[in-house]
Amino acid sequence: MKHGTGRAAAEELDAADPLSELRNAFVCAEPETLYLDGNSLGRLPSGTAGFLERLLVDGWGTGLVRSWEEWIDWSGRLGDRLAAHTLGAAPGEVVVCDSTSVNLYKLAVAALDSRPGRRTVLADADDFPTNRYILQGLAHQRDLRLEALPSDPDHGLDLHVLRRALGQDVALVVLSHVSYRSGALLDMAAVNEAAARAGALVLWDLSHAAGVIPLRLGADGADLAVGSTYKYLNGGPGSPAFLYVRDELQQRLRQPLWGWYGQRDQFRMAEAYDPVDGIDRFLVGTPPVLSLAAVEPALDVVERVPVGLVREKSVRLGELAVELAADWLAPLGFRLASPPEAARRGAHIALAHPEASRICQGLRREEKVICDFRAPDRLRLGPAPLYTRFTDVWDGLAILRDFVRSGRYERLPLAATRVT
Repeated sequence: MKHGTGRAAAEELDAADPLSELRNAFVCAEPETLYLDGNSLGRLPSGTAGFLERLLVDGWGTGLVRSWEEWIDWSGRLGDRLAAHTLGAAPGEVVVCDSTSVNLYKLAVAALDSRPGRRTVLADADDFPTNRYILQGLAHQRDLRLEALPSDPDHGLDLHVLRRALGQDVALVVLSHVSYRSGALLDMAAVNEAAARAGALVLWDLSHAAGVIPLRLGADGADLAVGSTYKYLNGGPGSPAFLYVRDELQQRLRQPLWGWYGQRDQFRMAEAYDPVDGIDRFLVGTPPVLSLAAVEPALDVVERVPVGLVREKSVRLGELAVELAADWLAPLGFRLASPPEAARRGAHIALAHPEASRICQGLRREEKVICDFRAPDRLRLGPAPLYTRFTDVWDGLAILRDFVRSGRYERLPLAATRVT
C-alpha cells in the first residue's frame, strides 16, 4: 500500500484516522517533541496523575489499612481486564504482578517441573537478553540442555528451524511473539501446534505485542505467557507485568516462589504452604499498590478501542515509515532491518546504519526526535497508534533524513550512556 511521500498524504491519513481523538487522552507536555519510542515506554495517560493522587489522599491517607479491602484483589481484577480486551484469554487466566523477568522465571520453572525426564529447552538466539539469561541460569542450575535456535536478526526465527528442533526431549519453548530488535512477528498458533505435537509447553513473551497485536491466547492454544504493561499499555515506568496460565494447566503447575499471596486462606497464616486452585497461585508477595494502580487508568484508555483497529493503524504507520525510509534513507546508508511485509511485523521497525548510536543521540539532543538504539547498529522507531500521528512519522523521518544528510552527526561526540 503506497501512501505517497508528500506531507499532505500524511495529513490526509490523520484527518481520516478513527483513533485521532485518543491522542487527547495522553499528556503531550512538549508538543514540539516527536516521540517515536512508544515501544519502550508509553506516554502518560491524562487520567493517571489524578487517579494516583486520589489513591494517595483517600486510599492511603484516609483509608489507611482499611483500603486493603479494595487493593487486595487488584492483581486479578486488572488481569481479567487484560484477558478480556487485550489478550484473548478467559477470566481467571491472567494476573498482574511482579516484573516480566520474574514472571518468566516462575512460569519457566513450573513448566520444567511438569515435564520430568525431559532435559531440553528451546529459545531464540536473538531473543531479549534477560529471557536468555534466565534460561541460561536455569540450565546451569538444573543441568539442562539449552538450545539457542539460530535466528535472522532482521526476519526473526524460521518456523522450519523450530520444528526440526522439537524432539521428544524438549520440555519447554520460550519465544517472543514480536522480536524486541527487529519487530519480526511469529505465528503463535503454528508454534503452539508444533510444540503440542512434541509434548512441549510454550512460554510466550508478549511485551512488544500486548496492546498492538490482536492476541487470541485461548483460541491459538497458548500455554503460558508473560508481558510488560509499560509499553503499548502505558502503565508507567516499571509498572507490574502480567502472566497468563491456561486454565487447564493451573492445577498441574506449581511455581517456585511460594508466597502468602498464593496461599489458600491467606490470612489464616497456616504453617504449611497450600496454594489456591486458580491463577492466584502464581502470585507471591504484597503487590506494589501505587505502581499497580497506574495500570487501571491506562486500561481505561486502551479499552476504548478494539485492538483490531489499533493494529490497522499500526500497520499503516509502519508502512509509511518503511516507504519513507526506502525513498529518503536508503540513499544515505540505511537499511531496513525488519521484515518488509507488514503481516510479518509488530508495531516497531528497525533501520540499520553503522552510526545508528550517534544518530540516535543526536536526534534526541539536537532535533527533539526520540527513538532508540539497539546494538549493534539498529535505530528503532516505535510509533504507538493510540497517540502517534502519521504526520509525526513523516516529520520524524524528514528530520532524520536532513540530520544525516547534513553530516552533523559526524561531529557529535559519542557519549557513553547506560540507557540507549
